[in-house]
Amino acid sequence: MADTTSRMLRLLSLLQARRDWPGELLAERLEVSVRTVRRDVDRLRELGYRVQAMKGPDGGYRLDAGAELPPLLFDDEQAVAVAIALQTAAASGADIGEAAERALATVRQVMPSPVRHRVDGVVASSPAAVAPVDPARLLAVSGAIRAREVLRFDYGETADTAPRRTEAHHLVARSGRWYLIGWDLDRDDWRVYRVDRMLPRSARGARFTPRELPGHDPHTFLTARFRGAVAGDAWPCRGSVVLALPIEAVLPFAADAVVEAVDAQRTRVSAGSWSWTALAASFLRFDAEVTGAEPPALAAAFTTLAERAGRIRVGQTDTSDRRRSP
Repeated sequence: MADTTSRMLRLLSLLQARRDWPGELLAERLEVSVRTVRRDVDRLRELGYRVQAMKGPDGGYRLDAGAELPPLLFDDEQAVAVAIALQTAAASGADIGEAAERALATVRQVMPSPVRHRVDGVVASSPAAVAPVDPARLLAVSGAIRAREVLRFDYGETADTAPRRTEAHHLVARSGRWYLIGWDLDRDDWRVYRVDRMLPRSARGARFTPRELPGHDPHTFLTARFRGAVAGDAWPCRGSVVLALPIEAVLPFAADAVVEAVDAQRTRVSAGSWSWTALAASFLRFDAEVTGAEPPALAAAFTTLAERAGRIRVGQTDTSDRRRSP
């Protein structure tokens, strides 16, 4: 009986993992006969699981969603994955922290004791979202993407102006915020919008044919826009310098830069940024002597920074935009 129960649980796990399963493939995975699979399927139906038989030369089975939710089944790895996902839900940017806590408590109650103990051993934490988004907004935006309908919305502080009209293509979560990538019909160009600043209008827009996103991948496209890149997701300004530091002192703070030891006391660092002056400033944060700046545009940017720094005076207050009293 224990073997039968274990096999049924494994069968249920397989049926939940993909939509359609040929009967012979299920039998192969469970290492039993097709007839045994048929009997186990009948037992699952008796327990309330809606398993439909598929017609055809090979036959097969499909687990359909029902009006009532039968007991959920997670293997150990799935249970731990669910626990981590729910515990770190706040970092997704969706304002669902409380709902995630309740969902985790509900799922935990129906888990077998061994799996529950494993889940309790997973204590994950993550920073709160920078700008939590109302789930209703996420649903509205994702609904427009799925239906391929033009999304009309007010944006930021422009609620008193005409709404934006955008062909909604991709919804992307990044660093605690949600972004919509869409084709702005009024600006005739791709645009990126923060969803927490959007207020979708209730009226549904016209249907549209999806466009080809530059770079094809939404995450790459978003990275490129943040970096001001003109091609792919590469930084528009890239250069290198030699720092008077050993490589082991540079590596922990190099981020996405490329480092190479020149000798025991010097390291060449290659990196990128959205401007030459910003790149030069990023090298200065290592608090070390800098030489060998390449290309010339980067060397010139160091001169610009030095001139700006030289104009700073201790205690100096900028009064250029203060209005004089009459």
